[in-house]
Amino acid sequence: MLSINKASSFDIEINDIASDKSISHRCAIFSLLSDEPSVIRNFLRGEDTMNSLKIAGAVGAKTHDDGDTITITPPKSIKSPLVPLDCGNAGTGIRLYMGLFAGIKGEQFVLYGDESLSVRPMNRISKPLESIGAEVRGRDNGNLSPLIIFGKELESFEYESKVASAQVKSAMILAGLHAKSKSIYSCKKKSRDHSERMLLGMGADIECDTSNGDKIEINPMKTPLKGLDISVPGDPSSGFFFAVAAAMIPGSCVVLKNMLLNPTRIEAYNVLSQMGAKVEFIQKSEKYESIGDIKVSYNELNAVTVDSNIASLIDELPALAIAMAEAKGTSKVRNAKELRAKESDRISSVVQSLKSCDIEVVEHEDGYEIVGSKLKGARIKNYDDHRIAMSFAIAGLVCGDMEVEGEEYILTSFPNFVDILSRIGDVRNAD
Repeated sequence: MLSINKASSFDIEINDIASDKSISHRCAIFSLLSDEPSVIRNFLRGEDTMNSLKIAGAVGAKTHDDGDTITITPPKSIKSPLVPLDCGNAGTGIRLYMGLFAGIKGEQFVLYGDESLSVRPMNRISKPLESIGAEVRGRDNGNLSPLIIFGKELESFEYESKVASAQVKSAMILAGLHAKSKSIYSCKKKSRDHSERMLLGMGADIECDTSNGDKIEINPMKTPLKGLDISVPGDPSSGFFFAVAAAMIPGSCVVLKNMLLNPTRIEAYNVLSQMGAKVEFIQKSEKYESIGDIKVSYNELNAVTVDSNIASLIDELPALAIAMAEAKGTSKVRNAKELRAKESDRISSVVQSLKSCDIEVVEHEDGYEIVGSKLKGARIKNYDDHRIAMSFAIAGLVCGDMEVEGEEYILTSFPNFVDILSRIGDVRNAD
């Protein structure tokens, strides 16, 4: 149990925001597509990403970790492991591995996770994979893990996704790399494009058209891809918690150093700017991804409506709800039903937690309306969800007298979150 008291104004630089989780997962998984070592600096050493790395090792890769750099030497061929593969709490890990393993002909893979992951829907991956020749078995006809993936020869496909999901898109791209001939993935709405950027950098023969949503043409691999050579930048989703704190606490400013500035990952900062916060992006470099600093300063916040580009800020919506809780007016989040399929039902989790903090909220099937007022301290359940726990820890810096359950869930994605939080305010373990 974390106990968080109200913080005074702060002006800090943070250069140790957790490394980007999405890119770290992909580094571990995509390394298996090469025949040469991948060199990865600043890999996120959270439980979920380390599970993805362990899975790479279980199917034949050799890893060397000197504490700063992880070198992954892939196997000549991916083989069935001797044990089931633990994905922990990571939807990214299990869904991308489903796409990869589906095309490893003649091999079998058992994927499972923790209690939370075991109730998250997998049909969005298993059904399109089965339509192109894959075999996926599991609870609820392959919708729930544990899952068994039987690697098959995959047919080419033209698949239009009804949901804007980087996980669905990435899984289908990975399947397409092992299909018989050219495949096409499309979606009317854009989603995060880390997989496309990284795979293009590794030499994959794919073409991307984002002029009207997402359209990806995927040609099968004729030869293994090049190995990765990458420094994983800071995760803007993790940094956003402290951006919200700076935007809400009078006189405060934070500079988040060496952050990922991918346009599909900074939409929440743009919304915070629309609400009135002062936000500046300072680009420094670009290889696989754009990297730089993000500066956020306090300003009075006004209500906002968020009903588009949801896929680009889906993970930040719980933290954004904290800013909405004290913004002037009524803020609205709609077209965000995907929130119900996260680590928790985040629509319900956000609504119930804000009500505990004496904030008026109206719940909708695809979002909520938040009437801006003043947060009050409360005891918050974490709903087995790291982002709910971290969001309401930030709320504690704003209003004080906040107790948040489940520090252990924070460790899955942001191991030093509490340490950074303690640099801003008085944070104690109340257990």
